[in-house]
Amino acid sequence: MTETEGIRLQKVLAQAGVASRRAAEDLIFRGRVEVNGEKVTEQGRRVDPATDVIRVDGLRIPPKAEHLYLVLNKPTGVVSTMEDPRGRPALQELVSVYTRERVFHVGRLDADTEGLLLLTNDGEFSQRMMHPSFEVPKVYVAEIAGVITEATVKRLRKGVALEDGPVQPDKVEVLQRGADRSLVRITLHEGRNRIVRRLFDEVGHPVRQLSRIAIGPVRLGDLKLGAVRDLTREELGALLDLVKL
Repeated sequence: MTETEGIRLQKVLAQAGVASRRAAEDLIFRGRVEVNGEKVTEQGRRVDPATDVIRVDGLRIPPKAEHLYLVLNKPTGVVSTMEDPRGRPALQELVSVYTRERVFHVGRLDADTEGLLLLTNDGEFSQRMMHPSFEVPKVYVAEIAGVITEATVKRLRKGVALEDGPVQPDKVEVLQRGADRSLVRITLHEGRNRIVRRLFDEVGHPVRQLSRIAIGPVRLGDLKLGAVRDLTREELGALLDLVKL
């Protein structure tokens, strides 16, 4: 699509839900809009929303979505597959209440882990999100057995060798220490199978309960267990930046 064949920038902003057409024109006039890194102030600028990177006040504005991008708060006991041949509770049962569109999960959580799972019907987005080269951070809260010491926390922060390679957490924070338990928030940028559980097993503190509360800029917040919502425009824009789409 050539510039003359494109869509007017203010129309794209309005379609994306940023502002009304008139308010979008004001944003452009004030120099708050960028296209492909260039500040735009002329009102006649035409763009291709599928390929041009548009930002308002530095925030990525994705085009009007052609795909679904969903957030699910997965309960424990649900397997990370859309349908399960063994008859166990699966993701489709939860997602079908929200949409009849066919989607698939981005990555996995084991059946004993609850929390944030992304689902989409955008194959390229899914592949990028799961590719280790983009290092999308994931945040977990783990209730572990025993009282974790500062020495063990330092060991975790330095990295721990597992049988399939070392693990280097981005961040480790102790939230609570009790008589026989600790609550730890840990941030990782990789998604090897059962990585958090194996990490704490290795340092002598088996996980009793585990929840994933964030993936990149996406936070679980107050989304109820088993509930589904759409990614917000801001969340999707930030994820597209993270995976360079």
